Parts: sequence; C-alpha cells; structure tokens
Amino acid sequence: MKQRYRLYKRKKGGRYYVHDDVTGKQDSLHTTDRATAIRLFHSRQEAEQQPAVNLQIARAYLAASDPQIATRNWQFVMDEMVKLKKDETQRRWQVAIKDKAFDLIRHLPLLETRPEHFLRVLEAGKVSTNVYLRRIHNFALDMTWLPWPVLAKKRWPAVVFKEKRGITLAEHLAIVARETNPERKAFYKLAWHLGASQSDLAFLEAENVDWDTHVISYQRMKTDTVAIMRFDEDMAEILRDLPGSGPLFPYLRTVRAGDRATEFHQRCIGLGIKGVSLHSYRYAWAERAKSAGYPERYAQVNLGHNSKAMTRAYSRKAEVEMPSLSEYERQQQNIIEHRNPEPAAPAVAA
Repeated sequence: MKQRYRLYKRKKGGRYYVHDDVTGKQDSLHTTDRATAIRLFHSRQEAEQQPAVNLQIARAYLAASDPQIATRNWQFVMDEMVKLKKDETQRRWQVAIKDKAFDLIRHLPLLETRPEHFLRVLEAGKVSTNVYLRRIHNFALDMTWLPWPVLAKKRWPAVVFKEKRGITLAEHLAIVARETNPERKAFYKLAWHLGASQSDLAFLEAENVDWDTHVISYQRMKTDTVAIMRFDEDMAEILRDLPGSGPLFPYLRTVRAGDRATEFHQRCIGLGIKGVSLHSYRYAWAERAKSAGYPERYAQVNLGHNSKAMTRAYSRKAEVEMPSLSEYERQQQNIIEHRNPEPAAPAVAA
C-alpha cells in the first residue's frame, strides 16, 4: 500500500515535519528528536491505515481509567444534569430533555458521537434545542466524560431568539380592565409595578413586605439572588387588598407556570394583543426604568439580576429622550438648591 505521509526534517531549526501527499499540507511534529519523530510519524500512518483498530485501542486505554466510558450515553448525561437542578429550573430541564430532536442521540455512546450527529439534532430541533445541547455538551466535557469536544466552539450555529418586547401601558390596562378574577387582576397589576418573574411573583408572601420602610424583598427562585424594591402608594394600594399574612396569591402559586402563561395568553388573544407573554412585564419594567433615567445599579437590584449585562439586555428597546447637557446641568442645580436652601436674611430693626 502506498504511504500517504512522508517524514522530513527542515534545515532551519531542525524540526521534523510530516507531508500529506493527498492534501499537500505539512504539519510540524514539534520535535527535533529523530526517535520521537519516527514514533509520531508511524502513529499517524497507522491511524490512516487502521482507523477502526485505533479507535478500539483508544477505548481500551480510556476504559482503564473509566470503566463506564464505553457505555455512557447522552441520556445518562441529561439525567445527571437534571439531578443538579432544583425547583422551577429542574422542571424546565425535565421538559427540555424530552425534546424529540434529542431522540437522535439519546442512546448514542459519547465516544461514538461525531459532529454530524449534533448537526442533525440541531437541524431537527428548535432554538431551545441549540441552547440545551450546548449546556449538555459542556457538562459532559467538564465531567471528563468526553475526552474532546464533539463540535468546536466556533462551529455551533448561532442562537437566534425570537424578538421580545415589554408590554405597553395601554395593553396592560386593557388586560386588567377585562379581568374578572380579583386575584389574577391583582397579580397583573403587581407584575406591572414590581417587574418580577411570574414564579417569583406567584410565590410572594406577606412577610416579604416591610410596611415600615415600604420595601418589598424576595429571593429569586432561578438564581437565589435577592431582589429589593421600595414601593410607592400605587403599589401599596394593591398590596392592601391582598392577604395580610401567608401567601399573597394562594391560588396562583398552586398553578403550574405553563398554565399561568397559557391563561395570560388566552386573555391576550381575546384582546388582539400579540407578541407578549407574562415575562413581558419584566421587560416592560426594565424599559420604563431606562426611559425614566433610573440608575442602572438600582434597576439591577430591583430586578434581582446578577449582572448589569442582563439588565441592559432587558432594557435595550427602551426609548430614551435625553436632554441637552445644559438642561441637565440646570436640573441638577435646581435639585441641589432645593435640598440646600439658602438661610433667610436676618430681619433689620426699625
């Protein structure tokens, strides 16, 4: 059999190279030692002539350190990931791994997975398939269940989400006006003022409200970060109509997140409102905060985001009307003068 590769040594530097007669490409072996170069050269030649045998040899070496590596499949990786999640995040993962597109690799051993297997899954799936497959793949790499990436980072198709926007005040008022259920109406009203995710809002309790300081705080279910917001009289009026102890929304907290979303979607359909969901209240709050010039660090605390980047992503569609620098300076000067008025001049005796 004619050999595909040729070994040669460059005069300059003395390094050994391999020349591929098929592609014409030269690869450095990164060594100046002849014995090492010959060994690497023969390994490459054998890999070309006996790919199946070399795969078995590689498996034998890997199995010595990890007995399950030859049988571990992608369903095993998915199941292990779900075990590490909790609450609502775990429920989302349980739904995500049932994606029919994953059936193409579900029982495929990790070591037998090739890039085209992932590409077929991505072709058959949706945007969420791309997102979750990346996480599953990275988890397998982090756990050293995969000796190398199936797809290089640059080869993953870009994740393109559907356009998202905040609900407008007119749309919100229309939904509230048509809602006949008192608890659900209060839920939508508080969503507008608080900007919380639907699960965090549904599980709020009276103990989260501090009436002395007019502050409402809660621990986010998704990230465990604490969101803190000072409420005004408009929000206080809504809170006074809710239970004074225990859950603020006793019924809605028992409803699945998907069912709460479906109920809201049905109300939007009835009003001819398109392109919004319950999560649009969160976008709306961020957009309103940016348009009003609310400091970004305050918005981050109110929304319970871990980073300013996430807050910026939610508020990117806000319409901001910026005053001129001179106008802004005058506004700031007026604020300073209002806070620190000049003392009144003493009366002059007659």
